[in-house]
Parts: sequence; structure tokens; C-alpha cells
Amino acid sequence: MNRKPNILFIMADQLRADYLGCNGHPNIRTPNIDALAARGVNFNRAYCQAPICGPSRMSFYTGRYASSHGASLNNAPLRIDERTLGDYLRPEGYRVALVGKTHMKRDDEGMQRLGIDPGSSLGVLVSECGFEPYERDDGLHPDQSVDPDLKYNQYLRSKGYGGHNPWHDYANSVEGDNGEVLSGWQMRHADRPARVKEVDSETAYTTRRAMDFIKEAANSPWCLHLSYIKPHWPYIAPAPYHDMYGKNDILPAARSEAELRDPHPVTAAFMQHAESREFSRDEVRERVIPTYMGLITQLDDHLGQLMAFLGERGELDNTLIVLTSDHGDYLGDHWLGEKELFHDASVRIPMIIVDPRPAADVTRGSRSSRLVEGIDLLPTFVDYVGGGKFDHILEGRSLLPLIEGRDEIQWRTHAFSENDYARRGARQTLGLPPDQAKAYMVTDGHWKYVHYEHFQPQLFDLAKDPFELEDRASDPDCAAVCQELESALFRWFRERRMRVTVSNTRVAKSTGMSHKRGYLFGLW
Repeated sequence: MNRKPNILFIMADQLRADYLGCNGHPNIRTPNIDALAARGVNFNRAYCQAPICGPSRMSFYTGRYASSHGASLNNAPLRIDERTLGDYLRPEGYRVALVGKTHMKRDDEGMQRLGIDPGSSLGVLVSECGFEPYERDDGLHPDQSVDPDLKYNQYLRSKGYGGHNPWHDYANSVEGDNGEVLSGWQMRHADRPARVKEVDSETAYTTRRAMDFIKEAANSPWCLHLSYIKPHWPYIAPAPYHDMYGKNDILPAARSEAELRDPHPVTAAFMQHAESREFSRDEVRERVIPTYMGLITQLDDHLGQLMAFLGERGELDNTLIVLTSDHGDYLGDHWLGEKELFHDASVRIPMIIVDPRPAADVTRGSRSSRLVEGIDLLPTFVDYVGGGKFDHILEGRSLLPLIEGRDEIQWRTHAFSENDYARRGARQTLGLPPDQAKAYMVTDGHWKYVHYEHFQPQLFDLAKDPFELEDRASDPDCAAVCQELESALFRWFRERRMRVTVSNTRVAKSTGMSHKRGYLFGLW
């Protein structure tokens, strides 16, 4: 390595952990992602810290749980004082950039209070979650809120796709039998090809923009957050990916009639949402899931192109590569659509890390069942580049000891996630005020326990019931398990990092030094 290693931090939006060939899906084709797993470590028990876009991503970018950074809702501003990935890596000489999505909303009130101009260099960084916005595109552009400066729309217009919002009218719409435009917001159209050529689709465009950045940043170490929008809805894929899979490729839904007859109150409220009602129908699953799978294979093909590009430039041996997702997608499992609750379909994420150093050879091509959290990536990156110690702020743990096969280390015994569903219709159905619609998950790898404010908990035996079909919380034989996991959750609450302005090292050095500093209290 002639200079500090690069970091390629790839995130696919709403990609389920079990929809990869290397994670056991029998029908999906993901040879390039599988190849990454063969070159690195595949962490098959990785969990996001909030199973919804914004809060999950803010946890990835801060290395902190949602209850610590406070941006627990989509479009809840991330406080201006929260450090993010760029704040840790830029002092180490890195160019830290974004291509794609963050779902971050800036803290306008905080910026105004501190007199920070959003257009200044500092203002841009705190507006963009600490990233240099090489190209930001959050991927959802309804007609009434199209950003006129959105580069992807400008690109589409330059290619002859006209109209006010070609993102919708071409990239995420299809043609009917009579040539009419049919919106991708309606899932019934998911089996038709997008109106754009594949080369002009969001995934293809995002990959090329990543390559543009890598070329431009050739003379300095870089960290690129390459954040793909798909396979997140609208579930529309360009040809040939729109019909690459059929209903025979779909796995049976992980759900039972008992779940439908006697659901947990919170689950029952989420079952009433439109996406859950629709995905409970086989017709919808058979129309949508093949396209979801096609979008994943398209992503895989472009990752193959990107890896070849890095290889041609001689960068593969000097680049740490991470592939993950912000959360999963129910796709009808448990009679639910979307995400947000804590079944593995929603909260478990893919996590593949390829470390090119010889020190990582001992684990190359392995699968790890250690409990890993999304917030572990930021401290891993800091550790990887030789950054400082921030154990008073960062709540995740560096994964380098696991990647280097240091089995003697004491690893975490539990993983956690949380959900603030204040903006969802389920809260109103349940009659909760906005500050009481909260839920928390803890798992030790064998059991998964979910605490709901104002409602009974849930408990699943992941060892005997991996599809989480039987809630054991009311089983007297499981009372001790519930108590142990509830205690673990309480310990987790007590361990949050809230003293973020003074390091543990500084506190340790100043302990018991009052008299030497001249504060002579307590003397006779």
C-alpha cells in the first residue's frame, strides 16, 4: 500500500439479508456480491439500529443508537452537534464523499441559532451529514417536490427524457398496452419494464457517478459512501431485469394463520396499513417480489462492473469494501409490508466486509455468527485508518478484531434495535400520544425479545423458530428468559454515551486532582 487505504462503503436501500445467494436464497442470482463474501467476512447476524431509513442511516453515520443521536423519525433533523463519519476521517487526511442517498434532514434551527450559512463550506457539510455531496439523491421525488437541481433529472433530460419529473415519468413508470404512462407508485405495474433504458436507470447512473468520483479522487485517500436507492420502492426495474424472475422463484411467505387470528396489538395495528393489506395478498407478492429480485440482480451486475473498474485501476488491494443495507423489507412476511417492526425480514441486514490486508487472510471467505450492529462500521473505519479513540462518543465496536480472527476478545452478548413509530397510522389506531409510540428489541442470538411501551412484550425462539411464527412471551416456561432479556435491555439504556464533550482519557487523567489544582475543599 503506497498510501492510506481507501474505504468503499456501499449501502443498498431496503435490501433483505436473506435475498442474496451467499446468504442462502436458492433462486436469486448475485454472483458479484457472493464473490465479495468469498473475499471477505460475511456477518450473518447483523442488525440495524432502527428498521426504517432515516434513523437507521443516522445511526450508521454517527456510530450511535437512535435514542442517543435523537433523529429517531424519518425527516427528524440530526442535531448539528452530532459528529458523523466525515468528522472522524477528514482529520486523518481523507476525502469523505457521498454518491446516492442519506435520508438526512439538516438541523435548520440549530444552524440558524449558531449563525451558520447553509451555503458555506461548513454549512454544506453539516447540511449533508458530514459528507461532501458529490452527488446526493435520496431517490423519492413526487411531482410536487421535485428538486430542480437534481442531477439525475438533468441527466435524464440530456438523454431525451422530457417532462417536469423524468425520475417519475421514465425511471419509475411503465407503459400500458396502449402506450399510456402508468405510475410505478402503483404496485400492480411492477411486472412491466421501466420507461428508461437500463443504462439510464438509477442504479446504472449511480455506479457511473461513483466511478467519476474515484477517478477524481485518485491522488488522495478517500472514503466513498455509495448509497444505492434500489431495491427500495417504487418497485420498477428496467429491462431485462423486470422479468428475469417469475412467481416460481418466490419463496413462501413466512407467516401463519395464528399470527393473523391473534396478533400482538402493535403488529395488528401495522397490519392495518395499506402496504400490509396489499402484501398479504398472493397476487401482490407474485407481482412485486420478482421485480424486487430483479433490482437486486441489477445492483449485483453493477457492483461487478465497479469491482472490475477498481481492479483495472489497481485499487482493489488498497480498498476496504463494505456492503450492507439500512434495513429489510417484509414483502408479506408476517402479513406485513414495508419494515419498522423487529422480525428478521425487517431488522436483519447483510454485512459483508472485504479487508485486503494480509492480516485479514485468516478469516477470508468465512461466515461469522457474531452479533454485529450497523453502528460498528464507523468505529471500524476509524480503527482501520489509525484514528483516535472516541469511546466516550461511539457506541459501536470496531470489527477489525473479528476480521483479523482474534477469537480471544470478549465480544458483545446482545444486539439492539429500536423503533419510534410516532408518525405511523398504527400509533393512532393504538391511541398513543406521539412520545409513547416506542418499541425496543434485544437479541442474544438464541432469543429475541421486544419491549413495547404500554403493551405486553414479544419473545421468539430463533433457534427453534427461525421464522418467528410463535410468540412465547406469555409461556410460563419462558418467564426467566423474558426477565433476563428485559434486564439486558435495561442495562443497555444505562450504558448510553451521553457525556460526549469530555473523553474518558481526559476524565481519567483529572480524577482525584482537585487538591493539586488548588481546590482545597475538605481540609481541616
